[in-house]
Amino acid sequence: MELDFTSSADYLWAFLPEIVLSVSAMVVLLVGVFTEDRDPPAAGDPSPLGWVALVGILLAGLANGWLHGVETTGASSMVAMDGFRLFSNWLFLAGAGLTILLSFPYLSRQRLQIGEFYSLLMLATVGMMVMGGTRNLLLLFLAIETMSIAAYVLTAMNRRDRKSAEAGLKYFLLGAFSSAFLLYGIALVWGGTGSANLPEIAAAIQAGAAFSPLLIAGMALLAIGFAFKVAAVPFHMWTPDVYEGAPTPTTAFMAAAVKAASFVAFVRVFMEAFPALYESWYPVIWWLAALTMVIPNLIALSQSNVKRMLAYSSVAHGGYLLVALAAANETAMAGLLFYLLVYTVMNIGALAVVMIVSGHSEERMQVEDYGGFGWSQPLLATIFTIFLLSLAGFPGTGGFMAKIYLLQGAVESSLWTLAITLAVVTVISYYYYLRVAWYMWMRPAPVEGAHTRVWAPLPMRMGLVGSAAVIIYLGIFPSGLMEGARVAVGGFGRAVGGVLLGLGP
Repeated sequence: MELDFTSSADYLWAFLPEIVLSVSAMVVLLVGVFTEDRDPPAAGDPSPLGWVALVGILLAGLANGWLHGVETTGASSMVAMDGFRLFSNWLFLAGAGLTILLSFPYLSRQRLQIGEFYSLLMLATVGMMVMGGTRNLLLLFLAIETMSIAAYVLTAMNRRDRKSAEAGLKYFLLGAFSSAFLLYGIALVWGGTGSANLPEIAAAIQAGAAFSPLLIAGMALLAIGFAFKVAAVPFHMWTPDVYEGAPTPTTAFMAAAVKAASFVAFVRVFMEAFPALYESWYPVIWWLAALTMVIPNLIALSQSNVKRMLAYSSVAHGGYLLVALAAANETAMAGLLFYLLVYTVMNIGALAVVMIVSGHSEERMQVEDYGGFGWSQPLLATIFTIFLLSLAGFPGTGGFMAKIYLLQGAVESSLWTLAITLAVVTVISYYYYLRVAWYMWMRPAPVEGAHTRVWAPLPMRMGLVGSAAVIIYLGIFPSGLMEGARVAVGGFGRAVGGVLLGLGP
């Protein structure tokens, strides 16, 4: 099938995965309205709505697979139909599906509105998919707000918890602040180039038809707005408090999928609209990457709350990903996609184990609470250890190979300082990751029998085992996924003219 985007029907076909997921979210919400109050699940029992939501994710995945065979002709449109978008969609759908699968017991035990939670999560995923697939700055802004508003509500979902309400308010205020930067930046870029379409902006810059003062100011504001969204230092202030106060399934979703969507949009805008201005924005990204790698890793060393430690860890991983944007070559871009997929799986998996240890609540979050967990629950502790080792970048895990590809990309662009910094802070991070593992296996339980009643339903255990298997597999056989990421980046490079990637005429 070919799309030339001369009619509205072409756009409907192009947005088929997003449409399917939006309809599925509405179905989940309506089913929840008519079933939850009448027949609520018992505390700890999985809700049928979770399976309905997973079916919606699966249908959206099938629609995304269908798009791989669609070709586009004619003029540039607002929708990208390249491999970069389709690979990103798989990433977002995997993050949403894994979050749903691992959140079953938490939501029912905390008596949250399950239908609302899943529908909001799916609508946030719709926003992410549009973020990764649009080539128009105005549509990008609408997609960011779709994702962000759903994330604000998910953060404050537990109305009985003051920390959740505080986190939601803090996230909303700072998120609105960052959105203002983005919108003002879009306005200035439009004023400087006369277009909000990314390829047209790039063409105006290359032809020398752009008004430089407005363009540079707009690009700077866009960089600040995206830095807030990806929680880059010094724009990360909201992250630890919001991640700690939000319900743990929301934390897992935000730390993985929301961050991934923000990075995908960041990369698309700067690599597609501003490749000719690389020398102007490269120093800013360089410093953001360096600061975001170093400072959160040092702060995480002193954290005793595991959830807060993983929040600072999430910020630090954003710094590693910024290295790829600073490098701006094919290996770095493919490595970024590889890293985002691995990070999504291992981070959601790690926070799922945190949910289990806490009794599917917001208690027992201290490192000391993990004492004796290894001998009481050896399977779950082994899985958690795998996730921690992968987050640290230990050899034999997917996290190690992801960092290797980022290092290769940095070296190809001669970013020696960033490459060395990434390697050094990775070694530093071993301390706070392995500290949790040491407590699990080497320290006694704080109270006798503390972990004997730890409970995880079969779907959750299967999801954790599968996630750990993926991390080990990608640590040993990473070439298949990396080759797929290279193909995706190749399509993206040709779409932007190959100015930096050297992939097109």
